[in-house]
Amino acid sequence: MDTKKRINRLKEYMREQSISAVFVFHPDHQFYVTGFKALIYSRPIVFHLHEKTAMIVPGLEETHAKEHAKVDDVLVYYEHPNAAKTETTHMQYIKQLLEKSPASSKVGVDLSFIPGEILQLIQELGYQAVDIGQYIYKMRFVKDEEEIHMLEQAGKLVNLAVSRSLEKICIGTTEMEIDAAGNAALFEATATQYPDAVIDVVVMSPSGLQRSIMPHVFSNTRRIEAGDVIIHSRQVGLNGYRAELERTVIVGKPTPEQKIAFQAAIDAQQRAIDFIKPGVKLSEVDGAARQVFEKAGLEQYAIHRTGHGIGVSAHEQPFLRYDHHDVVEEGMAFSIEPGIYIPGVGGFRHSDTVLITADGCRLITDYPSDMESLLY
Repeated sequence: MDTKKRINRLKEYMREQSISAVFVFHPDHQFYVTGFKALIYSRPIVFHLHEKTAMIVPGLEETHAKEHAKVDDVLVYYEHPNAAKTETTHMQYIKQLLEKSPASSKVGVDLSFIPGEILQLIQELGYQAVDIGQYIYKMRFVKDEEEIHMLEQAGKLVNLAVSRSLEKICIGTTEMEIDAAGNAALFEATATQYPDAVIDVVVMSPSGLQRSIMPHVFSNTRRIEAGDVIIHSRQVGLNGYRAELERTVIVGKPTPEQKIAFQAAIDAQQRAIDFIKPGVKLSEVDGAARQVFEKAGLEQYAIHRTGHGIGVSAHEQPFLRYDHHDVVEEGMAFSIEPGIYIPGVGGFRHSDTVLITADGCRLITDYPSDMESLLY
């Protein structure tokens, strides 16, 4: 991970915008520029950039940060009485670091993530807080060769996990058991193929006519019944980079309405995949998928965007939605996932992760999406 190149790019932007210092709070932004990511509960972690780079971390993350954060300094605050240092909160370090910037100067922060009390502190001390988060998002839009490689490896793992989960589907199996089958295969493969790797998993299998029309619900102990529609949704992150694969399954014989909706979801996704390429607008990709639903008379059930960027974050900019008019660029990565959710009929969504190439896109996920392959 070439964090030095990313830091230099951020410094150049700071010079162009006359920003004296930067504080970054979004964990995924922090990972992108330092290679460090920790589980954050109640103890804040802050990245700072002035002339040098620093991570402000709680004492229990000190060893982790010194081992993995590619920064000049690790500034540690302690919450126990035996520490040699006197700093007990991240706020003390933020105040100290602010003093290095000229009075009334611009301080860059990620406005969508910074806690309100810290934003207020910066402003009360006389500094002008300006957004740096959107620029870091734009830095993340186009993936470099190493990032593409990591996405491809994550794609292989998610392919495996989805295939094992779907093999588990039968009447009487619970949603959680479906998920667990893929997890077991995923953990075994990762342990043998990627020693010392870090993985993270998001998986859900809402089933039935009621649960499948809720796009994001946790799997539970509901048992699969004949006539169920199941949306199996899975993301796998490998060493910080993620790929997504989703398939809709019907248990038993589909109704005429389900056949129409299922095919519409397949066709809408394929239309978006065929359409997307450098130079087209994000909104145009969304429109291409929506035209399929409109032709089928199902547009009122298409209640979310056609897709989203993917990489470090589960969902990241840019988004394939009707009111986003920036253009697609080579090297971007997207999850393409148009879906429809029809009360009394079921939810229908297929998702694949694609990398944008010079003349179109390349799929890094691979599982059949035709109806015959997804009837159980």
